[in-house]
Amino acid sequence: MGHPFPLREIARQAGLSEATVDRVLNGRGGVRESTAQEVHRAIADLDRQRTQVRLVGRTFMADIVVQAPERFTTAVRAALEAELPSLHPAVVRSRFHFRETGPAAGLVTLLDRIARRGSQGVVLKAPDVPEITAAVGRLTAAGIPVVTLVTDLPASGRIAYVGIDNRAAGATAAHLVGQWLGDRPGNVLTSLSSGFYRNEEEREMGFRGIMRARHPDRALVEIAEGQGLDATQYDLVRAALDKDPEIRAVYSIGGGNIATLRAFAELGRECVVFIAHDLDHDNTRLLREHRLSAVLHHDLRHDLREACHEVMRFHGALPPAGPLAPSAIQVVTPYNMPTPPAG
Repeated sequence: MGHPFPLREIARQAGLSEATVDRVLNGRGGVRESTAQEVHRAIADLDRQRTQVRLVGRTFMADIVVQAPERFTTAVRAALEAELPSLHPAVVRSRFHFRETGPAAGLVTLLDRIARRGSQGVVLKAPDVPEITAAVGRLTAAGIPVVTLVTDLPASGRIAYVGIDNRAAGATAAHLVGQWLGDRPGNVLTSLSSGFYRNEEEREMGFRGIMRARHPDRALVEIAEGQGLDATQYDLVRAALDKDPEIRAVYSIGGGNIATLRAFAELGRECVVFIAHDLDHDNTRLLREHRLSAVLHHDLRHDLREACHEVMRFHGALPPAGPLAPSAIQVVTPYNMPTPPAG
């Protein structure tokens, strides 16, 4: 395939040796298909980033490691690449490592590979489990700063967390559900993608605390481990609705909202109030169609900008700053949806 990039730049972007990249580009064989795909992805990343930044001056290579459904990783990639032109005084180049689900061991292997290969920073969204915490410790011991994104690993050696105050987000959701249900009867379904993500756990605690204090007569029905994927989410929601005919509201902490609404529709059940998180493609469409009541949103571009700034501060490219404030929580309804950026 034709491209204008030196072999060394492609190898650096892919995190592979120049010899391996050379074998892929010249079709010499002896390379796994997954490795060849990494080379082609690296060229595509370089091509996108070349149109947005001048690859001159001091350059930082950051690894973006995210375990989340594709709709969220797509938003992460778009948000970071939109921010690249404004990340002065240095230039940040990015390597993306995305997967939807899987055991922690896979992420540990990846983080250890980054530690051995080298990086100037890792932006990480991962479950809060001891194996991941230990892997972050090995990155920091190798002199690689780690910034957690959206969900924190507070016991690790990460240098910063960027994202919202998740307890406050859960409390906000409880306030909205309580107000909009009013005096109508009905129980509330709370849906987590996994119990191992600290952000989801904190949202659930904030939600449950306010509901118990303000609306103690409403039962809360929890489902978890759908991984935010529609295929698994549907079965969990369908089972919960079959078991509890009084569920009339949803607080979706972990996603899979198309599947949740399909389960309600197929049973002929009304979802009176539905609060979700993040204006990804799915939720934007559902909100426009008035199938969601509100989305609790935060500016992902702001989060990724702050994450890059923290990496740059670690390396002395920016002056020190105090602790980061949480990102603002925006309550978005069908009537105040943000205007999409031009282009």
